[in-house]
Amino acid sequence: MNERTHLDLFSGIGGFALAAKWNGFRTVAFCDCEPYAQAVIKKHWPDVHVHGDIREVRGELYAGITLLTGGFPCQPFSVAGKQRGKTDDRYLWPEMLRVIREARPAWIVGENVAGIVNMALDQVHADLEAEDYEVESIIVPACAVDAPHRRDRVWILANCKSKQSSSNYNAQKQEQTGESKQIKLRGSCRWEMRQQNWSTEPDVGRVAHGIPNQVAKLRGLGNAIVPQVAAEIIRCIVEVSK
Repeated sequence: MNERTHLDLFSGIGGFALAAKWNGFRTVAFCDCEPYAQAVIKKHWPDVHVHGDIREVRGELYAGITLLTGGFPCQPFSVAGKQRGKTDDRYLWPEMLRVIREARPAWIVGENVAGIVNMALDQVHADLEAEDYEVESIIVPACAVDAPHRRDRVWILANCKSKQSSSNYNAQKQEQTGESKQIKLRGSCRWEMRQQNWSTEPDVGRVAHGIPNQVAKLRGLGNAIVPQVAAEIIRCIVEVSK
């Protein structure tokens, strides 16, 4: 069995890496520009390199990686900001795309706020399709994994067409249907939606009570993904890749 490897961009405090670890992946590198996030990552993955700037990541160093993940900056699309979209200097999807183009991962999982749907999601899909990936996006809230708030997020899933034929799953599908495989994660992932009236975001206190790095911790949590959602998506990737 080939080793499952993972490259994590815009890593935050390591939510994607934790989800990948739960599914048997080894994270080979991180990238995040925030000092607090870097400190958290280095504490839990002391032997893994952390890049500080996405613009300096050379994707060819990670050529053939199994999984590339990234919650690229949401500020250009968030209702909490000015929603400048592609004109925002924090619009870093083109840099993530460059790394994808250089590394050619078999699978990609991206994450962003729901505001991206009407502002840049079509462009993201078109960019990935131009690089020979099949792409699908779904909105999954945190409450789907029993978190006590909604936190709707867009999850972008992509599979490299040129690497699909190596899996038994693809061979079986082609034999049965005579067609190339489409991404079938939506049916594989089992979300049990709760009906409670969850708030959009958790009730996290904003007043410091003598806790070290309180502002940095709140920022880290605010930028973090829900690893349980990512873990279910990655589990489905493993399942369809068998």
